[in-house]
Amino acid sequence: MTTTVNDQDTDNHDDDRPLPEPAVEPLEVVPPAPDDPYAQDQLPAPRGASRQLLLSLLRPHRARVALAAVLLLTQQAAVQAVPLLVAYAIDSGVPALRDDNNGPLIAVAVAYLLCALGAGVFQSVFILVSARINQSVLLDLRGRIYRHAQALSLDFHDRYTSGRLISRSTSDVQSLRELLNEGLQEMLLILVSITYIGGLLFYLDVGLGAAALVSFIPLTLLVRSYRRRSAQKFSERSTAIAAVIVKFAETINGIRPVKAFRRERTNDRSFDRLNRDHERINGDTIMEMCRFVVLSRLVAAVAVATIVLWGAQRVNAGEMELGALAAGALYIRRLYDPLDRFAMLLNSYQSAVASLHKISGLLAQRPDVPEPADPDALPERAAERPGREVVFDGVRFSYRTGDDVLPRFDLTLAAGQTTALVGATGAGKSTLAKLLARFYDPSDGRVLLDGADLRRLSLAELRRGVVMVTQEAFLFSGTVAENIALGKPDASREEIERAARAIGAHEFIESLPDGYDTDVRKRGGRISAGQRQLVAFARVLLANPAVVILDEATSSLDIPGERAVQDAMVTVLRDRTALVIAHRLSTVEIADRVLVMEGGRIVEDGAPADLIAGTGRFSDLHRAWRESLA
Repeated sequence: MTTTVNDQDTDNHDDDRPLPEPAVEPLEVVPPAPDDPYAQDQLPAPRGASRQLLLSLLRPHRARVALAAVLLLTQQAAVQAVPLLVAYAIDSGVPALRDDNNGPLIAVAVAYLLCALGAGVFQSVFILVSARINQSVLLDLRGRIYRHAQALSLDFHDRYTSGRLISRSTSDVQSLRELLNEGLQEMLLILVSITYIGGLLFYLDVGLGAAALVSFIPLTLLVRSYRRRSAQKFSERSTAIAAVIVKFAETINGIRPVKAFRRERTNDRSFDRLNRDHERINGDTIMEMCRFVVLSRLVAAVAVATIVLWGAQRVNAGEMELGALAAGALYIRRLYDPLDRFAMLLNSYQSAVASLHKISGLLAQRPDVPEPADPDALPERAAERPGREVVFDGVRFSYRTGDDVLPRFDLTLAAGQTTALVGATGAGKSTLAKLLARFYDPSDGRVLLDGADLRRLSLAELRRGVVMVTQEAFLFSGTVAENIALGKPDASREEIERAARAIGAHEFIESLPDGYDTDVRKRGGRISAGQRQLVAFARVLLANPAVVILDEATSSLDIPGERAVQDAMVTVLRDRTALVIAHRLSTVEIADRVLVMEGGRIVEDGAPADLIAGTGRFSDLHRAWRESLA
């Protein structure tokens, strides 16, 4: 066993009580800098990331997308053929009828019915195909967000709130769903119909087509102006609703301190301000749409009236057939009718674009603790050898916005040894444990497990070899047996019960309404804190790791609960390498070795009895703890 002790502590600790329970460790959680992108709702994304994301979502459905395009083009061909039939009936059918030839009109009637039937059938099939594409895309997108959020490192989750992640996977996906399910097919129909109508107007009369094309210049300018102004509004709206969700989630997750410190009215005022900001921004987007609708209607009305009057003069002068003017009037009417709907669709489009950009920004984030491309294998462990050797080799660590939390140090934890880590709040204890669990990578140096660099091991193999039990033993909704089996998903019921018996949890589990099949509910709220810790220990025992990290596993328990958990700890730590972050010094009694940390440095190192007998920091802490029990 080797260790490098960086400093020696000479100050006495004058507190006569156990070290206070930390809510957070100031040196462990560094507030983000003002320009930190993680503190903002919109994460940076590479140029074109939104487009690439959408293409990647559609790529697996290329055949269906092509079929939908063919169906849409065919359906619109049937719809847009009707005014041509009207022109033919006026210019050819009516004159033929005067000669007692009703064949052309009968042909027009049959063609009209076929066009109507074909348009309905093709549109129905198009809606069915596009709906399947849309549902598959949304299913894929939600799965990507969920999987990527789990893959991102703790550093990301420390900075980017869970409320924003929820907003990405709910309100932002909902915006995209509304566009795909309702708006996209309508927008495509409008664009395809405009293309068809433009071509048919030129076919009927070049002058009509040119006039319609010129009339679209002011409309195009209006659309560009609307898109530019509304894009910012929709981005602000997405950010505003995310802020509402974040505040709501934060309040519900912290409902106990909210009630304990009577924060209801303060929270209500804060939430009301965020809610009103969202209402104001939402109103601004509606006003932008109203301006667009009024101006576009005005331009369209002037254009239609001008083109029809001009066309009537040309018919009167014999330069155009009456049927061509009638068909042209119908087409021009169809050309401008969708403008109101187009404004609504632009709203959905802008909202979806803003949401897609935020989602692509999230998916563009890369884990700070990456999986190695070509991982090394962990050396085989001899059956008779307990645990594995842990070495911190020249390790230094700092968060991206702060100073060194752990200045450079070297430390070796012998295989099979239980090491207790003590120190005041913010000393760096949890950071050292998280480096061993590889929740973070060191800024410099290496953490070795039996000589293997943790960065070179696959995360799956590392998680099998190193398990961490946190201060709050988190249980997932589900049965007690399912929560114990989390450490070994293929475990039999007999193995689960054997682990629970070894820990001392079997009796209380059997007393539950459904025994091992009792649903522990959200966060394990159906059972006590001590019982949750026992379940967590049974989970570790079943997983059978070589290295166990306990992060203040007894700090939130009462005395009887602490004793039960400490008995379970002895079972869990036997024949394993263990690092125990001790808040209560009674926990140190089971350790072979004690490390005292201060300011990120190891200031004392030795056996518990030797340090207690000395005159250093640990001796003072132990004496104060004894006096507090008197």
